[in-house]
Amino acid sequence: MTAPRPSATHDDRLSYEGLSCERRAYERRSWGQRLVILIPYLWLGVFFVVPFLIVFKISLSQLATALPPYLPILDLSGGIDGVSQFFAGLSFDNYARLVGDTLYLSSYGRSVFIALTSTAILLVIGFPIAYAMARAPRRWQGVLFMLVVLPFWTSFLIRVYAWMTILQHDGLLNHLLLTFGIVAAPPVWLATDSAVFIGVVYAYLPFMVLPIYATLERMDESLLEAAADLGCPRWKSFWLVTVPLALPGVAAGALLCFIPIVGEFVIPDLLGGSGTMMIGQTLWMEFFGNRDWPAASAVAVVLLGILIGPLVIYQHLQARRLERGG
Repeated sequence: MTAPRPSATHDDRLSYEGLSCERRAYERRSWGQRLVILIPYLWLGVFFVVPFLIVFKISLSQLATALPPYLPILDLSGGIDGVSQFFAGLSFDNYARLVGDTLYLSSYGRSVFIALTSTAILLVIGFPIAYAMARAPRRWQGVLFMLVVLPFWTSFLIRVYAWMTILQHDGLLNHLLLTFGIVAAPPVWLATDSAVFIGVVYAYLPFMVLPIYATLERMDESLLEAAADLGCPRWKSFWLVTVPLALPGVAAGALLCFIPIVGEFVIPDLLGGSGTMMIGQTLWMEFFGNRDWPAASAVAVVLLGILIGPLVIYQHLQARRLERGG
């Protein structure tokens, strides 16, 4: 006699249990992936969106001699009438004040000018350094990398104070210029645009060098060899091969430098003068000097809009580049 075959219901139950286990495992992986994606959004929501909404609300308020120094304040205990009075007290008067006051306009314009000029100087200085690092022997690249990162080991404020000492009337820079006969009399450096540019370029140079170096270090050397085999001179292969491939690093370095330089406060405050007023100094003056929180908040919101602009443009260009590549 032949052995009895397992019943169909038993096989179906085993198959169902296996599918259920696979489905539960898939759902656990799916939730884990969603959680990993959700964490950055939660971080941005808590530490960026919520503070921005608070600052934006204050920018729509009016200056008041109170604590906090602005009105209106949302009072939920008043019910619907309290909420309606709260929204009725909000206005865009502070933004109209920014447009009508030349102090704010000149501060914004000067900040953008100094940031653009400093970024261009950083690119001119940083690209050759990054290129030399990428073309150096492998055993020396780590040493060169450490030399670029080494200033980060010292406090930013201490480094700026060091430049104050160097740029003084009888400081090290003027001493060297007089020693080598470059100048007949010691020039004035502090409280000038030159001092601000020197401090900014020194402080932000690693932010330009490192992204460009990371891009050039990953470049395929066979492309340059192929260009040389086709009879392309080295200078021409540099412009036609190296520079285009380095553009993502150049763009990243430019953004890493331009965005914080626009809102820079410490360097222009310590090395610059009253004629080098940047928007970061104006913002500090409104908050802590005039105690005008609504005006300062409006300045901060407009500054954030100026800084988001380059990021949106960069993301748009990156999306177009990926579409062309696809």
